[in-house]
Amino acid sequence: MEEMEEELKCPVCGSFYREPIILPCSHNICQACARNILVQTPESESPQSRRASGSGVSDYDYLDLDKMSLYSEADSGYGSYGGFASAPTTPCQKSPNGVRVFPPAMPPPATHLSPALVPVPRNSCITCPQCHRSLILDDRGLRGFPKNRVLEGVIDRYQQSKAAALKCQLCEKAPKEATVMCEQCDVFYCDPCRLRCHPPRGPLAKHRLVPPAQGRVSRRLSPRKVSTCTDHELENHSMYCVQCKMPVCYQCLEEGKHSSHEVKALGAMWKLHKSQLSQALNGLSDRAKEAKEFLVQLRNMVQQIQENSVEFEACLVAQCDALIDALNRRKAQLLARVNKEHEHKLKVVRDQISHCTVKLRQTTGLMEYCLEVIKENDPSGFLQISDALIRRVHLTEDQWGKGTLTPRMTTDFDLSLDNSPLLQSIHQLDFVQMKASSPVPATPILQLEECCTHNNSATLSWKQPPLSTVPAEGYILELDDGNGGQFREVYVGKETMCTVDGLHFNSTYNARVKAFNKTGVSQYSKTLVLQTSEAIAIYEIKPMKDTDSEEQTPPFPVPSERMPLRRMSPFSSTLNLQPSFPGRSYFDFRSSPHQLSLHSSLQSLNAPGCNFETQSAPYSQLVDIKKLLAVAWFAFDPGSAHSDIIFSNDNLTVTCSSYDDRVVLGKTGFSKGVHYWELTVDRYDNHPDPAFGVARMDVMKDVMLGKDDKAWAMYVDNNRSWFMHNNSHTNRTEGGITKGATIGVLLDLNRKTLTFFINDEQQGPIAFENVEGLFFPAVSLNRNVQVTLHTGLPVPDFYSSRASIA
Repeated sequence: MEEMEEELKCPVCGSFYREPIILPCSHNICQACARNILVQTPESESPQSRRASGSGVSDYDYLDLDKMSLYSEADSGYGSYGGFASAPTTPCQKSPNGVRVFPPAMPPPATHLSPALVPVPRNSCITCPQCHRSLILDDRGLRGFPKNRVLEGVIDRYQQSKAAALKCQLCEKAPKEATVMCEQCDVFYCDPCRLRCHPPRGPLAKHRLVPPAQGRVSRRLSPRKVSTCTDHELENHSMYCVQCKMPVCYQCLEEGKHSSHEVKALGAMWKLHKSQLSQALNGLSDRAKEAKEFLVQLRNMVQQIQENSVEFEACLVAQCDALIDALNRRKAQLLARVNKEHEHKLKVVRDQISHCTVKLRQTTGLMEYCLEVIKENDPSGFLQISDALIRRVHLTEDQWGKGTLTPRMTTDFDLSLDNSPLLQSIHQLDFVQMKASSPVPATPILQLEECCTHNNSATLSWKQPPLSTVPAEGYILELDDGNGGQFREVYVGKETMCTVDGLHFNSTYNARVKAFNKTGVSQYSKTLVLQTSEAIAIYEIKPMKDTDSEEQTPPFPVPSERMPLRRMSPFSSTLNLQPSFPGRSYFDFRSSPHQLSLHSSLQSLNAPGCNFETQSAPYSQLVDIKKLLAVAWFAFDPGSAHSDIIFSNDNLTVTCSSYDDRVVLGKTGFSKGVHYWELTVDRYDNHPDPAFGVARMDVMKDVMLGKDDKAWAMYVDNNRSWFMHNNSHTNRTEGGITKGATIGVLLDLNRKTLTFFINDEQQGPIAFENVEGLFFPAVSLNRNVQVTLHTGLPVPDFYSSRASIA
């Protein structure tokens, strides 16, 4: 029952209720405490003035007071009533249970009457200390509020049930044991509180003080007070008004405001409300029982969390210690290799030092001996040994010249430790993969039918498994370096398709993808092997008389002179591998279960002696494969070009809207292999100086090509040409361009050279040498020039033959 004690204490004084009254808001307050927190209101707010104006409709008029009117919710500790300017601002106080209350504007007059009989000031206002609802009292004052006799009875029973010694009711902190009880005040006192609050003088001298035990008995034996009507104090409650929800007396039904209301017997309504309260308590009891069980569960969770924390911490320490031990073992192994290399280098160098020291000693001895021989004055004796000495000197000199003075060992250690993957793994080491309640996404599936390569670009597509229930927040695509090196992240995002540009030609790349969410990352998908563009087949058409052969239709279109057919890359644009010539294509899984590769196996295009005859020509045409060369098909790139560049013809033709030179790059970059492309001059007015060549991706786009160190170019007018790089002009060569001219650019990254051609003739010497890195085809022009790009072309014959000879 001690948990109920807070329900039995006044929110103002913090002690058990004494003569509690019920406010209209259903909260309780001691009658004496209610008198202490009364505040006088202006005359305009009185009930009489409201009734005179027709605004009052009830006995209790609630005030619409905001937070700054009667009291303040702020922590300033002050509150004031703003109804009239003359009202003084009084500090607010706090009751023992923390409720802010307001003292009266002036101390109440000294009186010997009981609190119920003390007159209340006219136009008084009271504010509930719990819900802060304010109301103005009528002429009856505090007598207009009903007294809570039930609460008084509960308090009496509670106090009687306490087996411990009676405590003082006026001690502020730790109540002391009561020594006396005043029958008139009905209060238990300890000695200090009795001397301070109930001195034996004045009117209090007539009060009767009894021992606490006798006072408890007298309380128990005192007759229960009967509840009387607030409007008719001499009448007891006999009926219950259903409309007003309050007990009333007989006179209220005869002549009061309840005369027209529905009423019921007080005993019947008492039993009914008791039944309703019991039913409500049943539901609340169930919730309380659930709350107790929940608290037990939470306390068990606290203990379990502590145990799991200790266990998890021990596991984590063990795992980290295992990693540290493995790293230390590997460190010892690597240090052993370094020490072995160190000893080997020292041994080689020391052996060479010893060998050179012996040889130098012999050489020095021979030199000193020869000098002494030269000092001899006997010609015949000198000539007897001079030939042998000369041969020995030459032989010794030759011995020093055969790499003897070159160190056999370098000082550098040819060992390189790449710890970046391990550091990345350490940085990514987290607990997320250990959360079973929130799983990681499923492993993505590569969609082979949508994956393809084009020139040196690769497009990959993937999706989540059909039955996957764990959503992925994004994906990580990784590619190796084309030489079987480490994987690198090339894309991180939510999309399920990605195109990677700038790859090496004729190279094999491994690609894989994984999904991630807040919990962690999935396993890698199967590794997909990609092959960038490899070769082109050049077919030479030779007409020949063949009257014996049957008329046949070639399995692919045959041009009149020669037709370049691009060999299908390992991924065609749709992966519906239907080559335009006889052959077959198939998927092949490698032996590794985590790698899959797409190969294109083409049958021989022409067996020896095979020929075909078209339906429209009397001659059959023999198709011979002359050569296979690495080539690329590409166009100009609008994304990286200057804004003044104008594109047409599927981005193969460009011109400019400005009189100043502007730069445009090709979409494809080259880093190895031999590549050749041409540009035809469609329009050439007023003798401008267009420039052709290669450049880095970050070349300046608003100046002539070759003005900075990011471009290597040939600029040409109608009479001559120059090579230019980093604004350095070299190799002036006669011969210019006109409308219809063809400019060829040959980039040989195998030999690291750049060569230019005009109308199939080499223009000047090799323009640039030692070119290394990634290069993009580039052109600079103004509005007086328009050019068209031609790609996928073979290397000129004379250059191929020269390269084969070299």
